[in-house]
Amino acid sequence: MSLSIGSVAPLDHDYLRELRDLAHRVRPVWVSDHLCWTGVAGINTHDLLPLPLTEACLAHVAERVRAVQDVLGRPLILENPSTYLEFAASQMPEWEFLARLAEMTGCSLLLDVNNVYVSSVNHGFDPEAYIDAIPAERVVQIHLAGHTDRGTHLIDTHDHPVAAPVWRLYARAQARIGGAATLLEWDAHIPDYPDLLAELAKAKAARDGNLPESEAIGGTERQAVSTPVSYQLGYAAG
Repeated sequence: MSLSIGSVAPLDHDYLRELRDLAHRVRPVWVSDHLCWTGVAGINTHDLLPLPLTEACLAHVAERVRAVQDVLGRPLILENPSTYLEFAASQMPEWEFLARLAEMTGCSLLLDVNNVYVSSVNHGFDPEAYIDAIPAERVVQIHLAGHTDRGTHLIDTHDHPVAAPVWRLYARAQARIGGAATLLEWDAHIPDYPDLLAELAKAKAARDGNLPESEAIGGTERQAVSTPVSYQLGYAAG
């Protein structure tokens, strides 16, 4: 959450060494963060801020990813964040940026399907095109979550059940990827445990190509131009 891979501030090598030592102790399968920046000049915004998707920014982030991987001694896993603003200077869609970044650095990807849908509504792109363009062989994990509809935009709040159009995107992603580990994020208004298990059951069914009919056709969709399934409670922005 604090790597700030897209910032122009120098990488925090004390932080990276602590992260490397932590990974050595707990031996996680992956070490991940978001494709974003979180601060500059020593100030942390505590938010996942979007990047200008330009050739110059791609080269900048790729250089930083390589440096991080050299310290960690392992591939970095990068997640697509939900975004609410775009830069007029951007030269490519986010999915192309991520795909090229993975090719340039050898990093892997964490595909947050809810973030894809939230951003697609906010910015008017086709979420299926995003799913179809992500290099499937680079995706090591998928995230699911609920969002809040504010009328003019969606917010990635992690406090609702997964929406029907997100389930459909998830099923499409799993069909391409071949069964990636999945994390269901739920941070507020947490329902009773049986309801959480019901959401996990939907994820397992969709992963196996058996999306329930109610999720395949139901829900409110906003128009826009075997592996483990688990859940996470608590704060998990993005």
